[in-house]
Amino acid sequence: MEGEERGESPSRARRRRLFLLLVVVAVLAYLSDQATKLVALDVLADGQPRPFIGDFIQLRLIGNPGAALSLGAGNTWVMTLIAAAVLLAIVYVAKDLGSRAWALALGLLLGSALGNLTDRFVRPPGGGEGHVVDFLDYNGWFIGNVADIWIVGAAGLIVALAVLGIGVDGRRESKPTGSASERGESSDG
Repeated sequence: MEGEERGESPSRARRRRLFLLLVVVAVLAYLSDQATKLVALDVLADGQPRPFIGDFIQLRLIGNPGAALSLGAGNTWVMTLIAAAVLLAIVYVAKDLGSRAWALALGLLLGSALGNLTDRFVRPPGGGEGHVVDFLDYNGWFIGNVADIWIVGAAGLIVALAVLGIGVDGRRESKPTGSASERGESSDG
């Protein structure tokens, strides 16, 4: 993990390689999301649920105008703006990439956001207000898609990186070790 151990900034070549990794992961996440949605639209068009993992996870096709758990269903255009903002934030943050794990997490988020944003524009009613294709019914709790799986995976990875103190640039937060007297600091405030 070049740069992480020594606290150095990643080289320009490393940042380019990591950005390429982010793009490859984003493309794979996007393609897997869109391909599974096309299959779901074809196979589940009759509206009948099908067992996937018993009855615990079923395949059930819906068009979701909102976000996860159908939140914000009455404000589809807000979901479109949020997805666009996520895309811009990822591109902005990616310029400082110095960590493979961050490249993976951001790539998953980018591909997923693009997948759901594509639905907003190409699925009825279209024009940024289209319904996202969801087809994975988690025991009636909510219905999602492959992009949602990638988003949850990316979120988990980001939480782990934050707990470990690893920044987007790959550097670890330095935390003081030992007591104040061991570091040569005065304890009188």
